[in-house]
Amino acid sequence: MATRDILYRYEVRRLGAGGPRAEALMADVRALGMGKLRSAQETALYFVEGTIAPEERNLLGLFLFSDPVEERWECKEALEQPDAGVGPDPGRGSASNPDTGGAQKASHVRVALHIVEICRKPGVTDPVALEIVRAAHEMGLRGVRRAATGVRWELEADWLDRDALEKITRLLLANPVIERWHFGRIVPIFPESDAPSAQVQYYDCASMTDNELLALSADRRLALDLGEMRAIRTWFRTAGRKATDVELEMLAQTWSEHCVHKTFKAEVVVEGAEHIEGGRKLPNAELPYPSVVDGIFKTYIKKTTEMIGAPWVHSAFTDNAGIVRFVPGWDISFKVETHNHPSAVEPFGGANTGVGGVIRDIMGVSARPIAVTDVLCFGDPRMDARALPSGSLHPRMIARGVVAGVEDYGNKMGIPTVNGAVHFHPGYAANPLVYCGCVGLAPEGLHCRTPQAKDRIVVLGGRTGRDGIRGATFSSMTMDGSTGDVAGASVQIGDPIVQKRALDVLLEARDARLYHAVTDCGAGGLSSAVGEMAAELGADVELSKVTVKYPGLAPWELWLSEAQERMVLAVPPEHMVAFAALCRRHEAEFCDIGSFRDDGRLCVRMQGEVVLDLPMAFVHGGQPRKRLKARVGVAGPGQGVKSGAESNEESNAESPAELLLGLLSASAVSSREEVVRRYDHEVQGGTVVKPFCGPGGDAPADAAVLKPQGTEGCWGIALSNALRPDYGEKDPYRAAIAAVDEAVRNAVAAGADPGRMAILDNFCMGDPSDPEVMGALLELARGLRDAALSYRTPIISGKDSFYNEYLGSDGRRHAVPPSLLISALGFVPDIALACTPFLKRPGNPLWLVGIFKPLLQNERVPLPDSETPRIYALFHQAVMAGEVVSAHDLSEGGLGTALAEMCIGGRRGAQIDTEALGDDPLHVLIGETCGCLVAEVALEKEDAFAGRMQKVSGAAIRLGTVSGSSILAVRHGAKTILELAEAQMHAAWKQGGKEVLP
Repeated sequence: MATRDILYRYEVRRLGAGGPRAEALMADVRALGMGKLRSAQETALYFVEGTIAPEERNLLGLFLFSDPVEERWECKEALEQPDAGVGPDPGRGSASNPDTGGAQKASHVRVALHIVEICRKPGVTDPVALEIVRAAHEMGLRGVRRAATGVRWELEADWLDRDALEKITRLLLANPVIERWHFGRIVPIFPESDAPSAQVQYYDCASMTDNELLALSADRRLALDLGEMRAIRTWFRTAGRKATDVELEMLAQTWSEHCVHKTFKAEVVVEGAEHIEGGRKLPNAELPYPSVVDGIFKTYIKKTTEMIGAPWVHSAFTDNAGIVRFVPGWDISFKVETHNHPSAVEPFGGANTGVGGVIRDIMGVSARPIAVTDVLCFGDPRMDARALPSGSLHPRMIARGVVAGVEDYGNKMGIPTVNGAVHFHPGYAANPLVYCGCVGLAPEGLHCRTPQAKDRIVVLGGRTGRDGIRGATFSSMTMDGSTGDVAGASVQIGDPIVQKRALDVLLEARDARLYHAVTDCGAGGLSSAVGEMAAELGADVELSKVTVKYPGLAPWELWLSEAQERMVLAVPPEHMVAFAALCRRHEAEFCDIGSFRDDGRLCVRMQGEVVLDLPMAFVHGGQPRKRLKARVGVAGPGQGVKSGAESNEESNAESPAELLLGLLSASAVSSREEVVRRYDHEVQGGTVVKPFCGPGGDAPADAAVLKPQGTEGCWGIALSNALRPDYGEKDPYRAAIAAVDEAVRNAVAAGADPGRMAILDNFCMGDPSDPEVMGALLELARGLRDAALSYRTPIISGKDSFYNEYLGSDGRRHAVPPSLLISALGFVPDIALACTPFLKRPGNPLWLVGIFKPLLQNERVPLPDSETPRIYALFHQAVMAGEVVSAHDLSEGGLGTALAEMCIGGRRGAQIDTEALGDDPLHVLIGETCGCLVAEVALEKEDAFAGRMQKVSGAAIRLGTVSGSSILAVRHGAKTILELAEAQMHAAWKQGGKEVLP
């Protein structure tokens, strides 16, 4: 047996091809103009340290690290290299003989093989490494003390200069925010085992000038303005003492845009309201805004839900998620979050923890997660890297990392990803938007939300580290080229296995009623979670009780860390023994860090020393209210761009068939299979309508339909979404209405009852100090209110994300377009009658449902007709009567793409006549409209369907029939407009997706 700790290195290589990512890497290098690789070989690296005998090393290689069918492994001691621990340096190592560690002197490399090895930086969470140690101990190999992972790339090329090799590594192989690399062999660096730090810094805020206050805010990255810093100065002057770093950091976190939503609570002074109708001044009595809006959230969102007064809304804006009760006995919760800034800096980790965080929101309402949604917004992955702002990641790398991050978390927790979308826009190139949603199910009445004095404050799940430091304030700032270096600690890496254990504990503790309240530990860490739970009571906390990933964290780091997979519970003292036993059974860690008080004061100690002592009234009520300016009546801010599904002057030179094929291959319409196939849609066994359906399993569904497992009856729920950034930059007010209409329409098309449907809003904007950004926000909010009232869809939850801007080295701001995501949650009375969007039976009639008002992209943003809500109600009745066998909404690309997608999904054709829809057949075919669907009606029930829909004049028009052939034939009266084979449309649609999502 070995008698001392030795670090061993395992190399695990797949047989045959270069590895799962090799082909994609070679394509990326070509697409980004960085040369041409002849081959690429990926090898997984595993490092284990401990006293491990030879036979034990063999066990690890055979049973833990490799698949003997398709992989081979090798183990050797990991020898220290003199240049192994410094991070990326193209001047170190030798690319001509990269394993020697010698000095590289040549300015370029003319040899075939180049080696790059990558590991995580010390302190960055490595879930696989944690599982290696756990699994080794379960195998009886107690000598394994710690582990790390990495990857080795062997790149073969005829010629690569040093800069090209560095560029390939930085843009495509590694992320410098969380990873370090070496052109040769690498050795992992484990976090140093410093002694626990109890050191606290003090700041004499009471005597600081305004300039000194602003400098303090900037130096500590507090993201607080002068008014907020003055409020802090005033309080500490009154208290007669200095502020600790822990107190400043907690106030900055609590008062951050991310946590307190101060823009949505601000007074907004409105300019230009008389101009918002196309420049025509209106009498004051008709102005859409008062001179001052008393809070966007209160005026346009919360009040809207109160006015609708839906009795089945159980909780809106008071919990971690919105909760509805469609049927007695069951609470359904829904939350959608954004994780934009972290995903721009570290795409995999940002998206991964975005999913993990929104799952914890559902856990925070004591529910079992049953579905995940994701809506992803990127720049064009094909864009020239030279066009990017300095310091930003390429959209290709962002897209690949984000998709992998979403896949990793939901799949590993056993939660299906059932609904989503992918959007492209130049404004998202340096500012990706990553919307992550989760739906939960809980028995009625089991969610406890009121902590009691003397309850123990228990942290369940993951340990605390430096990952995620200042994430709340980081998300409240504009990014620039230094963001990755400065805010690297704001990035978290998730560990879904740890969260799954915490979930199992939580659900059993809920059923046993072992806690009085629970919340997730997200932005702001313990500061936010404990601070919110103790808002009325106050609390005593001892930070030395917090379990850590490694020693050496300062008190403010322990308090603010956003390390993942943690929940905070209020557990009565008499239940602690039972709770501890539950945690042991599920191998979940927990720590008891204090108790709730009854005097409204928060006192935090480190090894007995007070490091924070604040009244909760000041923490949550001392922030001065913002007063912002909004300029309305102008186009929404953002970078103007045409949709990938638009018509333009040049399109007149194309035939209608060529135009439709072009639309099908455009980035706004083409297949999303390259993304969606990565996700598990059916785990838990409750997915009725999946993201893809039809004979070939590739018809894009408008909404997901789920039957929550464990519930009785034939009812289910539908999930849908809508986001139109191209509309948002043209007319934010109309864009919001169009988004609500499309989300509702998608759910109705799948069988949801429009009378029992709730929506969620997620606003993503630039800097709210810009009056035009605020004007666009006001218009989005006003449109949301008007649409929600029209459709009677209560808003039950939401989120805002600001500062989605990137400041380039040239001083230019690159902002996202005004982006409002609407997510819908609808009740499906009978899942057996749920609709799918592919053609079913030759001879069945096809009908256009809705008031058809097509507009081209150079015209205004379309609006739904005032009769649309009534039409949706009639259509739902038809679906539940079995009259409709398939339905698909009209969205990007209009009627033509809707018909084509139905043909593709069903592997069938259709005979269509557009003469009744308008005089211009091309306008009819590609114009975009709100409020419309194409429905395939059962032939034997067509009369009943027509009679039902005629209750609203013009609500349904017969288009034609499903044909026995595979040809989509469109005529306009006697004139043939186009004839396209399903195979042609299918090929264009799929090829477009492969080009934009390689």
